[in-house]
Amino acid sequence: MGLTREMGAVLGTLPELVGKGAGAIKTMRRSDLVQHKEKEKANTRTSQIVFGERQHLLRVLDSLEGTELPIARMQQERRTLEELIHARTRELNQINTAWDEKIGLVLSADAKPEMLEKLVKQAPEEDFYLLRLISEHPRSNAKTLNKLAKHPYGAIRENVARHPNADAATLAWLSRDRSQPLWYLVAFNPNTPTPLQRRLRERLKRLGESQPSK
Repeated sequence: MGLTREMGAVLGTLPELVGKGAGAIKTMRRSDLVQHKEKEKANTRTSQIVFGERQHLLRVLDSLEGTELPIARMQQERRTLEELIHARTRELNQINTAWDEKIGLVLSADAKPEMLEKLVKQAPEEDFYLLRLISEHPRSNAKTLNKLAKHPYGAIRENVARHPNADAATLAWLSRDRSQPLWYLVAFNPNTPTPLQRRLRERLKRLGESQPSK
């Protein structure tokens, strides 16, 4: 889930929470909160990128199978697509061995907090997709979330900031993140300590009141 959608949800709750400043706060844009651009490694082929490519190739293959083409062309294009799909699968396994199996474990109804914690410990930083799934998993425990809160991928830190199992120390640390505006997600996490929550909501109120009225 991206920051833009979350921002809409947060702003919708402000009339009850911050009083008279709510009208101004509703005009806030994501760009008003962003202080620094996300620092991602350039040209890094993370699992999220490779998995996305494989999904696209699979959809192309499905489309091809439902199309009437000369047999020779059909066979050639099918072979080409299958080779590319296998290449992406090999690349995923190079990032993290038995990648599809591990994704299946995370998505399984039997996923346990201990298993999720182990997968996070074993996963390389480049396995954005697996770690993002775990960061939003309802059974991820506070220890797992604390580790994921330090991951460079912004979407993972967002998930931790809104997660109901994130502990107070993790949320306090995320509220100081200068690479993206996580503090307003922390402001509405029920596990955030009351004094910190109050300060962050006051900051959001002041920021909203500073916006020019239309």
